[in-house]
Amino acid sequence: MQTIELDLIHTILVSMIVLFVGRMLVAKIGALQRFSIPAPVVGGGLVAIALAFADGLAGLKFSFNMALKDSLLLMFFTTIGLAADARMLKKGGIKLIVFLAISAALIIVQNVVGIGAALAFDLHPAIGMFAGSITLVGGHGTGAAYAGRLGETMNLQGVMELAMAAATAGLVIGAVLGGPITEYLIKRHRLSGPAEAATEEKLAQEAETDEVSSRTLLNTLFLVLACLAGGKALARLVEGTGFILPDFVFCLLLGVVIRNSTIFVRSLQMSDRTIETVGDVALSLFLVMALMTMKLLDLANLAGPLLVILAAQTAVMLVFTVFVTYNAMGRNYDAAVISGGQVGFALSSTACALAIMKAVTQRHGASPIAFLIVPMVGAFFIDIVNALVIQGTLALPLFGFGP
Repeated sequence: MQTIELDLIHTILVSMIVLFVGRMLVAKIGALQRFSIPAPVVGGGLVAIALAFADGLAGLKFSFNMALKDSLLLMFFTTIGLAADARMLKKGGIKLIVFLAISAALIIVQNVVGIGAALAFDLHPAIGMFAGSITLVGGHGTGAAYAGRLGETMNLQGVMELAMAAATAGLVIGAVLGGPITEYLIKRHRLSGPAEAATEEKLAQEAETDEVSSRTLLNTLFLVLACLAGGKALARLVEGTGFILPDFVFCLLLGVVIRNSTIFVRSLQMSDRTIETVGDVALSLFLVMALMTMKLLDLANLAGPLLVILAAQTAVMLVFTVFVTYNAMGRNYDAAVISGGQVGFALSSTACALAIMKAVTQRHGASPIAFLIVPMVGAFFIDIVNALVIQGTLALPLFGFGP
């Protein structure tokens, strides 16, 4: 067994090469464009497969320095907060509330399916929770947090490995299926985005009035880093309360507070285009790092029942998106983009959801309402709702979690 270790500089360099390869493949392979598969998913996924073969066949492992990965995710969500002008909430209106309600219902459905399937296989119902919203909506961070707590209190063996495997499987499934589902809805209902000419004209006007410069870049990076430092400090303050929220929620909230505290001070107004640029860079590099270091061999070793539960969750997610989300959100182009975003954050992550929506809108046209609603629900509200639902479910004696 041989291990090749890459330091931070080489890890970033490799990540950028992988991203460029993903972009090249998406540009040259029509199927990837038709299904709106994001470039970071393509590049990162291929590297993960190659590394799995290298490990399994040649005993060759690669160790990457992922010191920046978590910070990149925090930077991305901070830019979401810095772009969240409170005046834009009026544009979301009732659709924001409807989408939040739909997403909350989906969390409950995921846990019902997971627990029901676990009981059918004569497994501890907690296994169903870890193949439900704890890891699918919550991701690796929430999965690890609850695995530590429930593994000790319920004496569950191997629950941490199970949680990480389920979260990784969800990351793969959500990243791969979000684009195709959106494309299916667009084709099935003959939808179209805004006129291409109008979109290009709007982008040109924005470019003239909001340029990216060294000054705007430094201002944005300062605010992002300040939010990261403050967010981590707030996260430490609430540790031990029993109410688990990931760090990025606090970073996003600080970004929202800063943005809406400065909109009336002309000298402190921020560059939306620079914020978007920083967010795009952070998102792309984070996804590449997350995907290319997936432990695919661990997924191959998953027990049969867990694979069946995850397959059931995937089927339920697709049916829910096509027949509930799309119809409830207005049966139009925006609803289709929102539906694809929901597949992303409900199975994978909000970062992946944004990447999916960017890939779709680059091909079919802009959807401002989708990029307003999905990040707000997927990056903030859904984690609070998920934590409440998980805590409530764990208190139900019916499922064996009660006292």
